[in-house]
Amino acid sequence: VQLQASGGGLVQPGGSLRLSCVARGSIFKINAMGWYRRAPGEQREFVATISSGGDTNYTDSVKGRFTISTDNAKKTVYLQMNSLKPEDTAVYYCNAEISVLQGFTIVPRTYWGQGTQVTVSS
Repeated sequence: VQLQASGGGLVQPGGSLRLSCVARGSIFKINAMGWYRRAPGEQREFVATISSGGDTNYTDSVKGRFTISTDNAKKTVYLQMNSLKPEDTAVYYCNAEISVLQGFTIVPRTYWGQGTQVTVSS
């Protein structure tokens, strides 16, 4: 299973970007997908997550500005980022908990995408 993220770039403060992340491979079931980010000199932090049932969770700093959603048929998670601030500058990583067939057993595993750079600057 691989996660491929895209959609990062350079945007001015107050602008918008939409990140996408598609899961490819032998997938039995996607249990949850989410986004994390790592700002320069900082540790990776949680941004948002969405369960297979559509339940969402956001870190406080992005509530009301970011929206996470999925297209289950395309095995894709999106992060719509509005009203971007310079402090949102970071490498954004997609994350997924996916159940895969291992032998004769279905097991959950965690996967990470390669990261996409988001820079908010005037």
